[in-house]
Amino acid sequence: MLAIGLGGWEVLLLLGVAGVFSLLLFAFWVWMLIDCLRSKRLSDNERIVWTLVIVFTHALGALIYLLAGRKTTA
Repeated sequence: MLAIGLGGWEVLLLLGVAGVFSLLLFAFWVWMLIDCLRSKRLSDNERIVWTLVIVFTHALGALIYLLAGRKTTA
């Protein structure tokens, strides 16, 4: 059996990377939620649906909203 030993510094580095990634993901989620709530381009019903999608599916919903839900002005 192959055993992988991680020392203290490696564990701290992994926790730091995971922490930074989590904070960035949370900031992205909040940004998309605020964008959805303040969007004048969405109707009231679309805004409610997108808000529920973002809230209940977290990062995946925020990514879907970014790619499919945000309407750009032409």
